[in-house]
Amino acid sequence: MKSLPFILKSNVRLTHFVLLMSFLNFVFFHLPFFNYVFNHIDYKSLSGIVLIVSLVILMLVLNAFVFYLIFSLSRYLGKFLLVLFFMINAVAVYFVNTYSVIIDETMIGNILNTNYEESSSFFSFKLILYLVFLGILPSIYIIKANIINVALKQFLKLSSLTLLFIAVLVFANAGNWLWIDKNSKQLGGLAMPWSYSVNMSLFYIHKYKKNEKEILLPNAVIKDNQKSVVVLVIGESARSQNFSLYGYKKNTNPLLSKTTNLFHFNANSCATYTTAGVKCILEHKNSDDLYEILPNYLYRNNVEVIWRTTNWGEPPVHIEKYQNRDLLKKDCKGEACNYDELLLTGLKEQILSSKKNKILIILHTSTSHGPTYSKKYPPSFETFSQYATALNLENVRSKSS
Repeated sequence: MKSLPFILKSNVRLTHFVLLMSFLNFVFFHLPFFNYVFNHIDYKSLSGIVLIVSLVILMLVLNAFVFYLIFSLSRYLGKFLLVLFFMINAVAVYFVNTYSVIIDETMIGNILNTNYEESSSFFSFKLILYLVFLGILPSIYIIKANIINVALKQFLKLSSLTLLFIAVLVFANAGNWLWIDKNSKQLGGLAMPWSYSVNMSLFYIHKYKKNEKEILLPNAVIKDNQKSVVVLVIGESARSQNFSLYGYKKNTNPLLSKTTNLFHFNANSCATYTTAGVKCILEHKNSDDLYEILPNYLYRNNVEVIWRTTNWGEPPVHIEKYQNRDLLKKDCKGEACNYDELLLTGLKEQILSSKKNKILIILHTSTSHGPTYSKKYPPSFETFSQYATALNLENVRSKSS
């Protein structure tokens, strides 16, 4: 292999260029990947050593081979994709290192269902450093590099030998296949750039299936005309293990513990992102099929349904009275308008003015939707201010794990 200074010259052979790009991609973005591997295998055993060495070689060779194929098709497409990969990789590895996330399909759902208010709260000087040193600087070299293509005969020969080498390496690790399969979700979520590119494709494939026509449930039969009002409050999930109500040693629920007739029960969120989590709460059974959710079903059956939200990312809601933060703020005055208390603005009057006897009200709160937890309540409620920073980071990590 030629020396690094030779490779960094303006004129560079395609084979040398893709090897350099694969090496930089490996060094810059795969420390979390191999941290996970070292933490989950016996790296001192023979099989552990074989697995680690094989993963290093496989990652370098396979990425170089994919880059080689792309550049063989189009130099301009190759440069565009590589710049895009390095820029997104820099952001992705920042979140992996800072918040201990895995870039799997669920996390892609989190990213695509966020908005400016939430995403801007993650902005930091540290993120800029990641972008500059791991994204922008390599991209400048990629753009300026004058790449010399290889002949078709050499392309076919090199491609055949590479595929053969990869096949041999895979079969040499037959004893580790079970471990790789068991940990495939985590490994795939840490391998850049395939973590987000593959999982984004899977997300949209599954989203397309879920966006098929809703499966309607049998019509409802309302048996009486008695006035009934049901209020369902949906908030972001929190970790029960840190609640004193669930046995945590510190008194983290001083007010709730004094509330009479309060019942808390064990529950698990179906997902770590809002759309899937809220859908699971509102559907009649946990399913990958797109059944009618509760508000759509009741509205279709002549029940007054009011959805008020300071959050976002809920599943498709097909009702008349959907009221978000911007709409509710028009009739709200005072400090409460900046918090979830906004959801109560004019609610009593709306209930009294309804001409229907059956009313369902869903209040979709922002509550602990991260990462700016400390801004979700008035300063007067800040009982645990000294722990705010640690708890915020811990909650972000737990919701992404």
